[in-house]
Amino acid sequence: MPSGEELRMVRLTRAQQQERTRASVLAAAEEEFGEHGYALAKVDRIAERAELTRGAVYSNFPSKRALYLAVLIELVERSAGTGPQVPPASPGEALAAFARAWLERLPLTGDTAAGGRLQLRSLAGVLDDDHARTVRAQVAGLEAVLLAVALESGERGAAPVRRVRLAELVLTMLDGWSHLAETAPGFGDPFDVVRACRHLAGSDLADTWAPPHLPHVAPAQPCADAWHPPAGLVDRISGDEVGWGADGLITVLGAGRLTAAEEAIRCARPGEQVTVVAVTGDPAETGRLVRLRIGDLTGCLRRVFPSEAWRSVRLVVADADDAARVAAAVGMPGVDDETEAAVRVQDGVIVARAGGRGAAYAASAAGVPRSTRPRRAGA
Repeated sequence: MPSGEELRMVRLTRAQQQERTRASVLAAAEEEFGEHGYALAKVDRIAERAELTRGAVYSNFPSKRALYLAVLIELVERSAGTGPQVPPASPGEALAAFARAWLERLPLTGDTAAGGRLQLRSLAGVLDDDHARTVRAQVAGLEAVLLAVALESGERGAAPVRRVRLAELVLTMLDGWSHLAETAPGFGDPFDVVRACRHLAGSDLADTWAPPHLPHVAPAQPCADAWHPPAGLVDRISGDEVGWGADGLITVLGAGRLTAAEEAIRCARPGEQVTVVAVTGDPAETGRLVRLRIGDLTGCLRRVFPSEAWRSVRLVVADADDAARVAAAVGMPGVDDETEAAVRVQDGVIVARAGGRGAAYAASAAGVPRSTRPRRAGA
């Protein structure tokens, strides 16, 4: 009978072999998608390139779509950089720098159509069903919130302006330019886009935050449960492991509810850490879609804004194992794409728990008179 040490070595060897197989599949898939594009790529050719069987490919990735998303994630995370030490001088300069970082994905003149689409992180023809469209809209809303938080962090004065509408406008312009680069390469001048983004920072968009449902949100459930934070989670904004403090607001959002992250950010009490955990019932495809888009955005943000821009906000994109651990830690039976739940931790104890629409607001406001409940920038 093998000893415990022998069993441990066997498991380690298997894990290392699986990681090598996965890396071989990803490298072969990147070549295949770069030569043929998503639609014409063949899993059989990917297996042949990797010198593996078709079954070995599918044992690591359940579908061609999941494999394509994994390749794009590898490209994004491979190109991730570090940020500056000082914040941009103004919102206009910040948006110009962000646009320059974003536009580096534009394909070069000699790139093939398939290679250019890979460089652009194109999802055309990949995720076009109704559910995927809904999730993409939610992710786009979350992207705008994250960009806005960074812009607002540099505001001076007692009443910072909400910048979400500005962020939505800038991201719309950049996404549109990426689409043109795919369908009409060579059109226009990217430097004009940079100048336009800088100019947009001065627009008065009358941006306020006043969700009509908040006055009708049911109160959170008071409690005094032990808080056992899950270890090893990665903050997708900073790229660092999440370090849990004694106090904070943790909100768990399904892929169909991601825009509720702004609610947690605006309603959190001053000085509290806000942790947003994005979950899904389909980690292979929907989860990878969320991780791809957020990774792509934060890779650009980190090159423009110092880490202090998000000092009070963390974002976790949970895989299946992480989602299960987070659900257990906050006292949830499970998660899916419509999950919206939150807990407030004080002195290492869960003191409030809420679920459903407005959960973050309810958990943060527990025990605070309605007239004195805090709101952050743009409220």
